[in-house]
Amino acid sequence: MKNNNQNIDKVNNELDKILILDFGSQYTQIIARRIREMNVYCEIHSFNYSIEKINKFSPKGVILSGSPASILNDNAPIMDVKIFDLNVPILGICYGLQLITDFFNGKVEDSKKKEYGNSELFLKSENELFKNLFIDKKSINVWMSHGDKVLKLPTDFEIIAETNNSPISAIKHKIKPIYALQFHPEVEHTNDNNIILKNFVLNICDANPNWTAKNFIINEIEKVQNFVGDKKIICGLSGGVDSSVVALLLQKAIGNNLTCIFVNNGLLRLNEASEVRSIFRENYKINLVYVDAEKRFLEALKNVTDPEKKRKIIGNLFIEIFEEEGKKIGNIDFLAQGTLYPDVIESVSFKGPSATIKSHHNVGGLPEKMNLQLVEPLRELFKDEVRTIGKELNLIDDLLNRHPFPGPGLAVRIIGKITKKRCDILREADNIAIEELKNSNQYEKIWQAFCVLLPVKTVGVMGDERSYNNVVAFRAVNSTDGMTADWSKIPYDILAKISNRIINEVNGINRVVYDISSKPPATIEWE
Repeated sequence: MKNNNQNIDKVNNELDKILILDFGSQYTQIIARRIREMNVYCEIHSFNYSIEKINKFSPKGVILSGSPASILNDNAPIMDVKIFDLNVPILGICYGLQLITDFFNGKVEDSKKKEYGNSELFLKSENELFKNLFIDKKSINVWMSHGDKVLKLPTDFEIIAETNNSPISAIKHKIKPIYALQFHPEVEHTNDNNIILKNFVLNICDANPNWTAKNFIINEIEKVQNFVGDKKIICGLSGGVDSSVVALLLQKAIGNNLTCIFVNNGLLRLNEASEVRSIFRENYKINLVYVDAEKRFLEALKNVTDPEKKRKIIGNLFIEIFEEEGKKIGNIDFLAQGTLYPDVIESVSFKGPSATIKSHHNVGGLPEKMNLQLVEPLRELFKDEVRTIGKELNLIDDLLNRHPFPGPGLAVRIIGKITKKRCDILREADNIAIEELKNSNQYEKIWQAFCVLLPVKTVGVMGDERSYNNVVAFRAVNSTDGMTADWSKIPYDILAKISNRIINEVNGINRVVYDISSKPPATIEWE
């Protein structure tokens, strides 16, 4: 049977929704975050999302994102222009402005003077989009990122703001609720950035802010019940916040028809298997099956160094085990996973400027054929939203505030070959790092922290003797949703203690380095 990726429809028809059409901008996900923060539901879809799907989605408004592309190019990405007949408000951002200009017979040219970074924006005409923005101000700072600019105003539009370099920096249609900006209102560099998007979403689109944790839980329980009926679901439980929230949500929806399967793949954190089993059996009374598959996974990963191959192997083996355990339970049709929106965004390549960054075994690493249908109730959520849902479901703090852990586990934190010895070395080092962060009250201030075992050995001196041992990289980042991240400025004395303890206590490591890369250009995980 083909992989029937019939994910439960996450959109309740009673929710007011905003549609974001993505043309490949690095800021598209930030737009979504800003709107979700208003408690308004939104989704990102590729620019070539069909008008039939848009009509079915029934948005209260549409946002056209920026893009690294140029409207002047022959292969410029263009959406279905029938969206202008939807009779809903439209906001074009950067490339979106140029699309609107082109469609309404304006003119875009390659600007001789490119404009990147901060720019001073001057108001030219009072309008709903800028309401409460220019109070007691002649200008505001905005963030520009463009090489083309509008030369000729499109038909039936008026200029509402300008910069010294771009006389046509913000426009609105004289009759229709169509607005367009050359700058990026979603980024922090733009003054009062939320005001512009709030004006568009809450006032111009008149979207109801009812995207709340309680509503999500009620709606999702109903969706699961309608989708699954009285059939059984198995849930891959890892002990991370995502799979834990899925398990609690499904338990509310289908009760004893849920069986969680905890697979010890040998790629877990220190003592994770025993801790997770204890928490879910004692605290939540969930049906839990424990499978010790360490040898099976390590054998399958023997001599594999390519990270994508690691993910595929782990994903396939997980499904094999779930299907085997499902047969033992009997009459299992569904597999539940803790897939999140960033997983989906990073794993799906739009037919446009953006490209796949990496696959995840809970999204892109699944086999083409499997005998289970997917249930992914968190698929449209960002990590902070999942934590909000978890809190509403009374997930204990130890799990709720736990740092993210990748589906493939230590396999993508061990660069190069995976062996039990290398897993054990990394487990010990990682445990020390996390322990010290907790001891110094830094853990909950950090989005994600972990160690990476490198395929590099360096010379050291230990006990007056020469050593030639492994290097561990320590990584800690701050983020809201994992789409962008900056490295954490951990005090030096804490970093020194982490390094000192790892080198002294973990046999086989003689050097610790700290990763100070941000995302982008780097990813959070190394592989």
